[in-house]
Amino acid sequence: MQTKLEDKKNQGIFLVLAAATLFSIGGLCIKMVPWSPLAINGARSLISVMVLAVYLKMIKHKIVVNKAVLFGAVCMTGTTTLYCAANKLTTAANAIVLQFTAPIFVILLMWFIKKEKPRRLDVIACLVVFAGILCFFIDGLLVGNMLGNIIAVLSGVCYAGVFMMNSFKTSDALSSVFLGHGLSALTGIGFVFGETDFSGQSITGILLLGIFQMAIAYIFMSKGLEQVSAITASLTTAIEPILNPILVAIFWGEVISPVSLLGAAIVVIGVIGYNLIKIKLVPGESKR
Repeated sequence: MQTKLEDKKNQGIFLVLAAATLFSIGGLCIKMVPWSPLAINGARSLISVMVLAVYLKMIKHKIVVNKAVLFGAVCMTGTTTLYCAANKLTTAANAIVLQFTAPIFVILLMWFIKKEKPRRLDVIACLVVFAGILCFFIDGLLVGNMLGNIIAVLSGVCYAGVFMMNSFKTSDALSSVFLGHGLSALTGIGFVFGETDFSGQSITGILLLGIFQMAIAYIFMSKGLEQVSAITASLTTAIEPILNPILVAIFWGEVISPVSLLGAAIVVIGVIGYNLIKIKLVPGESKR
């Protein structure tokens, strides 16, 4: 029985990691599309909703609507919209790394909303990850826009809510994702008609964002969240702030400094170390 639980936990971590890898193309793809943040988010969300509708039809999953689902949907809309705005107003590294203050907010929200006091391992892991994130933050503040940085942090608050989608008894992550992306599409698609650049690069960027960076990634994420805790998921996806700026640096020319590379190393060590301890040394933690 314990082996089955551990296998399920490992599968959950793999799914969340796969989702984070797909999420990481977001910075580059958003840079590729010279549209306003709301137009980009509206277009990619519309594509995502269509892909998700097909997937939900295939697995015969009915949309659930209740307070927990709507909470997740609103957090989803806030995350995607604010991240798009931050990516346009500051560097890709700043936007994604500041969004990843989410693990800190997950612990705080779980404490205040569900009265779950954080365990020592959770706190230590979050502090290590946050230390790595601060390296990006300190370096990025010198070149980034402050408004963009603030919006990125707010996106992190919303992202924490996304990780909590399966933390409530009446929650349904897929329903939250579908409704959240639908709300994003409704609020942003009208702005697409004000855009003039519909080049191959722009269309490619939007398609990659809608199909892979949103729809497929969130399918993986929703399935992964069924098998791991919100805190484990939020820390595992901390791989995204490493891959995201690296892709932007390679294909868009934004430079990653030694300080940012140090931050990346700290985050990787923190995430891997945390999950190894959770899986191998603290079996009871896998049930959270």
